[in-house]
Amino acid sequence: MRIPAALAACLLAAGTAVAQAPSPTPSPAPSAPADGAAAAACPPTLQHTFPRLQDEKPQSLCQYAGKVVLVVNTASFCGFTPQYKGLEALDSKYRSRGLVVLGFPSNDFSQESGSNKEIADFCESTFGVKFPMFAKSSVRGANANPLFKQLALASGTTPKWNFYKYLIGRDGKVVQAWSSMTAPDESAFVKVIESQLAAGG
Repeated sequence: MRIPAALAACLLAAGTAVAQAPSPTPSPAPSAPADGAAAAACPPTLQHTFPRLQDEKPQSLCQYAGKVVLVVNTASFCGFTPQYKGLEALDSKYRSRGLVVLGFPSNDFSQESGSNKEIADFCESTFGVKFPMFAKSSVRGANANPLFKQLALASGTTPKWNFYKYLIGRDGKVVQAWSSMTAPDESAFVKVIESQLAAGG
């Protein structure tokens, strides 16, 4: 079977590496620390505020403190874009147990050229995405948004392509990172998520 050129490029660029989070590493200063009791309840990894994709209203990630958080950098025109469907299925299946999927569209790999509204409309109409999505930003290099800088530091890996996946435990620590090649319904991947959901909840 002939593989479409766009998908072949994605597969080649994505690689297959899976990163296990190393021993605790000092995190950079959070971009939007909370105050008082809220700061104590919100781990540094989540002390950030980003514009929501659909209306660009600021949203604090501290609202997800105590949950298992799956952070994914996304794009609309990649061979891996159908993973949106699997990510939505994960979020829907495990939401009641404390999982939340967070999507961060990025044009770092030249496959997300649309406006925030265009991206939001595409995600909803094409894949029925309801999990939280945030405004388009950079996820690697000097211009990476502060959350992805922390994720890269804690996991030892930066996104090599669209649909990299980082799992944050209920304690706010990065558990593991997966390459784009890992499908949302892959059994080993889901098993790690389920083990984190069972911890403390």
